[in-house]
Amino acid sequence: MRIPVPAAIFLFVFSFLIDIYIYADVCNSTKRRGLRSSYAVSSLLCWGLLVVIMCMPKRSEDSDILPIMWMLYTYLSIYIAKAGYLLCSVFGRLIKVIFRSKSKRYISRLTGVGVGVVLFVSMWWGVLYTRYHIEVVPVEISSAQIPESFNGYKIAQISDLHVGTWGNDTTFISNLVDSVNALHPDLIVFTGDIVNRRTSEVEPFVKPLSRLKAPDGVMSILGNHDYGDYMDWTDLKDREINNQELLEHQKSMGWDILNNDKRFIVRGNDSILVIGVENWGDPPFHTYGDLELALSSSRDSTYHQNDNLFKILLSHNPAHWDKEVSHQTNIGLTLSGHTHAMQVETEIFGWRWSPAKYRYEHWGGYFERLNDNGQPVRLYVNIGAGEVGLPSRLFRAYPEITLLTLHN
Repeated sequence: MRIPVPAAIFLFVFSFLIDIYIYADVCNSTKRRGLRSSYAVSSLLCWGLLVVIMCMPKRSEDSDILPIMWMLYTYLSIYIAKAGYLLCSVFGRLIKVIFRSKSKRYISRLTGVGVGVVLFVSMWWGVLYTRYHIEVVPVEISSAQIPESFNGYKIAQISDLHVGTWGNDTTFISNLVDSVNALHPDLIVFTGDIVNRRTSEVEPFVKPLSRLKAPDGVMSILGNHDYGDYMDWTDLKDREINNQELLEHQKSMGWDILNNDKRFIVRGNDSILVIGVENWGDPPFHTYGDLELALSSSRDSTYHQNDNLFKILLSHNPAHWDKEVSHQTNIGLTLSGHTHAMQVETEIFGWRWSPAKYRYEHWGGYFERLNDNGQPVRLYVNIGAGEVGLPSRLFRAYPEITLLTLHN
């Protein structure tokens, strides 16, 4: 978890300006010294909380980011609510000036208080309800490349568990496992980011995750958080041990890790191919993925574009599909995660929005286009089941299980 210096400065300035404005409003609306003093003291306490957050170590091996996450979320929930009040109050002032209205300003202030309360409750609703409310998203995939034997084949995709955010509480992960198993998929795939920073986070969850079962097993890949890159290691050998232990834990859970590798799934005389690459990162994330290693070029075609085999690629970052896969391959379906929809998603009459759209073109859901040879290629981005940075999911950013059904 990183809080850059410019972001820290912004938060301090943001807090100071909001509190100065609201304190002036409090002074203008009441003569009670107790209310003025209470607001001033509460603001100082919030500023102190922010100082503590910034001073706590975040990347050392001995640090625990859970307290930081909760303190930062508490701070943000307070100041986003205050920002809602400020906007209503400023709007009331502007209306009064522009239209020379004689209406009392207490109306805009009361509206601001209401908006602030709604924002505060919404943020904590995301903590207490939304992040527990598992949603199964059905997706139908049709392709002439899918063999008859795989017509109706079901794949359950989960992604971005970030189990460290739950500490030692395995309740949610157990419920997620039960929900996946209840779908009776033929194959389960996990598309990366099982931890936040280090392997020890997954240890309490090995037993419940071992209960994931499907006839063709559980296949997994690594995400950007799974390499120990979010910690400052005093000895790089410790990082190597950490990464090796993560692989061993997944193997002990019965998961098949596809690190730049592939597996054939056979039904009678028919087969499909599942390919997995390590994390393919656009900056600032590191790139470990190698599609050429996982699916080497044939003599007459880059990535076997001339064959008719239906291929499924597991690649954590959807930017990989956009920049390489969808142009140079005929991989029929790529499954990704990574974006979380930034843990904020709204949907109005079928129109979906998330702040993630300003970072990733393909931030969540289903996408299809033609490759350079005019062949259809598809991408599905799962918005994840866990949280990192902030322990909340807002509005419709529910923890997702994707149930993909293949049709020929």
